[in-house]
Amino acid sequence: MNTQSNSNVINLESSAAKRFASTAKELPLLALSHEELRQLLSNQLQSTLDVQDILMMFFKISQRMISYDSLTYKHESQSVAVELGVLQKHRVAYNLNYQGEYLGNIVFSRGRSFTEQELGDFESIIASLIFPLRNGLLYAAALQSALKDPLTGAGNRISMQQTLQRDIDTAQRHKQPLSVLMIDIDYFKRINDCYGHSAGDLVLVEIAQAIQMQLRSTDALFRYGGEEFLAVLPNTCEADALVVAERLRASLAALLINFAGEEISITASLGCATLGSDDSLSSLLQRSDVALYAAKRKGRNQVQVAP
Repeated sequence: MNTQSNSNVINLESSAAKRFASTAKELPLLALSHEELRQLLSNQLQSTLDVQDILMMFFKISQRMISYDSLTYKHESQSVAVELGVLQKHRVAYNLNYQGEYLGNIVFSRGRSFTEQELGDFESIIASLIFPLRNGLLYAAALQSALKDPLTGAGNRISMQQTLQRDIDTAQRHKQPLSVLMIDIDYFKRINDCYGHSAGDLVLVEIAQAIQMQLRSTDALFRYGGEEFLAVLPNTCEADALVVAERLRASLAALLINFAGEEISITASLGCATLGSDDSLSSLLQRSDVALYAAKRKGRNQVQVAP
């Protein structure tokens, strides 16, 4: 396949980007000159911190400056992937960098080859994308950090409230099942007492990773507090949730955690609750908590279902 595939590195200093910082009047895109489009592009990209919106604006306006059909952007370490338009045969790719900071990879495509003049134009207009994109990535990273438990990397209580409420709303609106699993590590205090808090921290990290491996990409895991975790299972009925819960219980019971040359074994008790027609977020959590304490009362290392 005769595919044009140029790989370029865009590395801009602040002076290069500032050339495009002047303001422009809001006019219909077809009525603007090339230079006015360049100025409008620079202004519009600074109006939001949402990476998706930034790239959508860039796509819409830059297509009036250079004829192309699709834009694909990826930043793997921040799990950002945006695809706009329809991918075509001929492509040109740019690795975006600013002062050694990697800002992702962007690919443009169309049905015919790009000219040398167009490649130069791409490098020129990408200058106006660098700083808004960098700011958007920093903002997204800050948001993600604010929603994660710093020790285990699982979601925190704030993230849990937002995600679970959203999933409850979706389940009720579309009449879909939803289940949650409350997971508590049995006798966790003994680990801290016997091996120290560093061992306890390591155990929590290993447990979070072990649970995450058993979940689907659509599921979500949160550190509920202390040694308790909550798994949210969208579109999962009670019977299927019990299968997941038992698989989790067995995998944790088989887990051996090495700390300072010693192997630490653990077990966990789980409470399973499936969303009822009258459930709210708080009542669903309360029911899963009741089921969890039933599992503990009945001997631990088991799964109990909420009534």
